[in-house]
Amino acid sequence: MEAETLTVTGEDKQPPSGPNDPKDGTPKEPEKGMSQNAAAKAKDAKPAAERKRARNLSEDKRFKLFSGTANRPLAEEIGRHIGVPVGEAKLQRFADGEVYFQLLENVRGVDVFVVQPTCYPVDQHLVELLVMIDALKRASAARITVVVPYYGYARQDRKDRPRVAISAKLIADLLTKAGADRGLFVDLHAAQIQGFFDIPVDHIFASPVLVSHFRELKLPNMTVISPDAGGVERARHFAQKIGAPLAILDKRRTDINVTEVMNVIGDVTDQTCLIIDDIVDTAGTLVKTVDALYAAGAASVYACASHAVLSGPAIDRIANSRLEQLVVTNTIPLREAAQKLTVSPADAPQKMPKIKVLTIAGLLGAAIESIHMETSVSTLFN
Repeated sequence: MEAETLTVTGEDKQPPSGPNDPKDGTPKEPEKGMSQNAAAKAKDAKPAAERKRARNLSEDKRFKLFSGTANRPLAEEIGRHIGVPVGEAKLQRFADGEVYFQLLENVRGVDVFVVQPTCYPVDQHLVELLVMIDALKRASAARITVVVPYYGYARQDRKDRPRVAISAKLIADLLTKAGADRGLFVDLHAAQIQGFFDIPVDHIFASPVLVSHFRELKLPNMTVISPDAGGVERARHFAQKIGAPLAILDKRRTDINVTEVMNVIGDVTDQTCLIIDDIVDTAGTLVKTVDALYAAGAASVYACASHAVLSGPAIDRIANSRLEQLVVTNTIPLREAAQKLTVSPADAPQKMPKIKVLTIAGLLGAAIESIHMETSVSTLFN
C-alpha cells in the first residue's frame, strides 16, 4: 500500500495530578455511624456529572480528543486548555488522494471529540472527517461529538434560486449517517442549520472573545455596523454587549461572491465604525462596505469576523483597502499570504497589522468540557 503521510501521532503529555487529587479514583468509605442506606442517599445527592465523570478531564479515561489535518494547532491548543493530549492516530493519503485513517489507541466505550473545520480544501477535509467518524464508530466509541469550528456549505442553507441544492442539509445528513452522535459548531452562517441535524447540536459564538478584545481597545465614538440585513441580529447583540449604537448597510447580491453596496442606514459621521460579520471570503463585500462608510463620513473603520476564509483576491483587497484592521479568530488557519498581514509593515512599524488573530481554544475547551461533564453550555455566554 503506497501512501503519502500527512499527519502522524501527537506528542503531548498529560499534566501530572495535583497533590489533593485522588490516586485511584476509589470512593471514600462512609463515615462511622452512617448506615448503608444513608451512605447511598448521600452518594445519590451528588450531581450526576460528578458521579459519572472524573474530577477533571486529564484523569478521565473515558474521554479522548482527536484531530484531522484541517486545523491541528487549534486542536492541540484546546487539549492544553483542558489538560488532555490529542489522541494518537495515523492519517495518510494514497497517491490519488484517497484518505486512510487508523486509530492507534483504544476508544471502546469512550466519549470522543473530533476537531475538524471543513475549510479549504473543503471537500478534502469533509471526507477526512467522515472517514474519522466511521473509524471511531467501528472502534466502538461510546459517543462521537464532531467539533466543527467552521461549517462549510453553510451559505447554501435554502433554495434562493430555482433548481439549486440545499447543501447545508446534505452535509448535516452525511455527518449524522457517518455516525456522529452530537455536533459542536461555532457561528453558523444561519442559525436554522441546527434544525438540519437529527442529533443534538451545540451552537456557540465567538462574540465573547471578540467583544472582550474591542472593549480593551476602547475605541472612541464606536458604532457597530451590520454589512447586510441578514446579519442585523448578530450585530445588534454585539452592539448591546459593547454599549454602542447600530447602523446597517443595504446591499444587493448580484451573483455568487458579487455584491453591490447601496447605502448606509444610520448616522456614522465622525464615528469609529466596527463591521461585524461571520465570514470573510473574497472580501468584496467588506471592502465595498469600508468605502461606503468612509463616503458617509466615518472617521475610521475596523472589522471583525469569526471565520477568515480569505479566498481568491481577498488578501490583496484587504491589504490595499482603507480598513484599519480585520480581527478574526483561529477557527480556520490563515494561509501563508494572510499571515504576512498579521505583522506590522517594515516601512511603518508603528502601524497596527492589517489582520489580527484571536484564539477561541479556551472557549471551545470550556464547551467540550461542559458537554462531557453534562453541564450547561449556555452559561458560557452569560
